[in-house]
Amino acid sequence: QLQLVESGGGLVQAGGSLKLSCAASGRTFNSSTMGWFRQSPGKKRELVAAITWSGRTTDYADSVKGRFTISRDNAKNTVYLQMNSLKAGGTAAYVCAAEHMLWPPSRLEGDWRSWGQGTQVTVSA
Repeated sequence: QLQLVESGGGLVQAGGSLKLSCAASGRTFNSSTMGWFRQSPGKKRELVAAITWSGRTTDYADSVKGRFTISRDNAKNTVYLQMNSLKAGGTAAYVCAAEHMLWPPSRLEGDWRSWGQGTQVTVSA
């Protein structure tokens, strides 16, 4: 239902920070759960973080909890992923996804109907 476009990826040193953005267009952003997945060669796509449509509840993978923060600005139809203390394992294509009133967030790709094209994050070690 939503068109999603990510931005903000790039090359960063281990221990550094990066902030990703996902801009959405469509009528259902304010009622959609938003999520960030990441995909790297040889690894299964994993859900990194998710946030409810209201922004009042969030969920994180154990591997990033305490270092990553997901947030949203419904007035701008945009969701963000602030990544701090980046590690080599954070190298991946980060992809934005959306699904209407999905909570708790699903780890299954098929449960999310809207997807962006992804933005590449490379962490040098």
